[in-house]
Amino acid sequence: MYAVVDIAGKQFKVAQNDKLHVPTLKADKGASITFDKVLLLAGDKEVSIGNPTVSGASVEATVLDHMKDDKVVVFKKKKRKGYRVKRGHRQAYTQVQITKIGK
Repeated sequence: MYAVVDIAGKQFKVAQNDKLHVPTLKADKGASITFDKVLLLAGDKEVSIGNPTVSGASVEATVLDHMKDDKVVVFKKKKRKGYRVKRGHRQAYTQVQITKIGK
């Protein structure tokens, strides 16, 4: 069984016991979260497609950790002008584990 879920504006295909890196969520480490925006729910024999969401379907997950991605270096330069700027960015993510998919 798997589902397609909208989490913080992004769509993820999830199954039982999957670990995901999703955009930062306001939840404590170890907390349980329920995602109600289930766009598609597929079992062994049947597939439910939402319009826009599947009514009554939800996905439960546990927050494992809050972390940051690898650094992305942004370097700007204009030749012969003496303009050089070096900046870095680390995107924040929340790691979650899917515990239950149900209707």
